[in-house]
Amino acid sequence: MSKKELIKRINSGQAAILPTDTIYGLVGQALNKKTVELVYQLKNRRPDKPFIILISSINQLKLFGVVLSKKQRDFLNQYWPGRISVILPCKYKKFAYLHRNTNSLAFRLPNDKFLLSIIKETGPLIAPSANPEGAKPAEDLRQAKKYFANKVVYYGNGKLSGLPSTLVSLIKDRVEIIRQGSVKIS
Repeated sequence: MSKKELIKRINSGQAAILPTDTIYGLVGQALNKKTVELVYQLKNRRPDKPFIILISSINQLKLFGVVLSKKQRDFLNQYWPGRISVILPCKYKKFAYLHRNTNSLAFRLPNDKFLLSIIKETGPLIAPSANPEGAKPAEDLRQAKKYFANKVVYYGNGKLSGLPSTLVSLIKDRVEIIRQGSVKIS
């Protein structure tokens, strides 16, 4: 499938498996409520557990009503783009389908040119790991296809193994490590 066709399909609300800068992700448009619910269904994910959202620039945080403090902006400028996902406050009810009543959202600005070029055309993407909840994340396309078969429109290429992103909370301007992943923060 061409990149243009992939973008068209994601923009129509379909889900795809894409390599990220960490592990394979099951991606779909973050601002499309139906797509978000589709990905929850495909992953058989607990409904109270939010997804990480991939963005193509720090300015896309505004789409979610996120206003950064100086400390938050300084942290992001130090670590982005990269393999760090950051939890930021988001109290807007219109994004409850994303934040699942946690009043916060996790974002990552990846350091992958192909992925960034896709996000620039589709808008922000939810990108949980490519596996059903409780199963090991897919390290190759064979494993991803075993999990999702024809339920997604596209499978990226290559083999990815490694750690997921490091997950950091920046709520209340404190740096709290939630999950130590591929980037070590002390």
